[in-house]
Amino acid sequence: MTIGLAHAELIAVLTAVTGGDPRVMTVRSGDALPSGPFELGHRTLQTGLREWVQEQTAHPVGYLEQLYTFADRDRNNEILGGRTISISYLGLVREQAAPGGGRPGWHGWYEYFPWEDHRHGRPSVLDDIVGRLNIWIAGDPARHEQRRRRADFTFGLNGTAWNEDLVLQRYELLYEAGFVLEAHCTHERNTGRPMFADHRRILATGMARLRAKIKYRPVVFELMPESFTLLQLQRTVEALAGLTLHKQNFRRLIEQQELVEETGATESETGGRPAKLFRFRRAVLEERELAGTKLPLSRN
Repeated sequence: MTIGLAHAELIAVLTAVTGGDPRVMTVRSGDALPSGPFELGHRTLQTGLREWVQEQTAHPVGYLEQLYTFADRDRNNEILGGRTISISYLGLVREQAAPGGGRPGWHGWYEYFPWEDHRHGRPSVLDDIVGRLNIWIAGDPARHEQRRRRADFTFGLNGTAWNEDLVLQRYELLYEAGFVLEAHCTHERNTGRPMFADHRRILATGMARLRAKIKYRPVVFELMPESFTLLQLQRTVEALAGLTLHKQNFRRLIEQQELVEETGATESETGGRPAKLFRFRRAVLEERELAGTKLPLSRN
């Protein structure tokens, strides 16, 4: 709805992990996230969002939490003399076909953020990003040191460790430096697939939230099938974090936390002997409500 000159928009970051890759539900053939205005007929913000997702994608939505509210005057301003307030939600689902009317489709996270996937080593796109950042840093002598420290911290340069949680900070730095189309740069200078308005920024926020949250809450199981192998669980966590994990450490912590239990069945995995199938222990939600649950995000 519009109150004065403020327009409230509801936006969904629906995430799934399919075939070992993190994916996001999009509309407009991959150019936007499902969204729509908050209307007087909507009982709650979440109800309104679910209605828009149903209309545009027809994909079921289970787990949903409010993500962030964006109201920057200079980032998404489609109302002449007004402002858009974007209220975003993060949803975790298992991928299904989406026959909705908004040209829906699933796209990989790393189409939009190719510098974020370190599962196979340092992405080559970072070489180009770092080179251009160095030129940007040198272009303002008065703020040279400030820009250098910020680039080092966000992109893990000059001896600084890569922090997978800083997805939004990295995107914001590229936006400020003019390396993304959303900042009105040229196609030749753009990095990653652009999105409508501020939707890639909102996707970055959802990625950062989920990467941080899987370390202390068992939300990753919202993305898993009813039964799974420990390798499938590890691959899902790796897909979200964009990192490769230490196999023995991962399994040891899963066992210590008593997050899963055996189903009694097995599944053949490629190139190996049949692997045990597990399921998530739903009772752990109550047991870990106060203590929290930590998953290991240490590299090999």
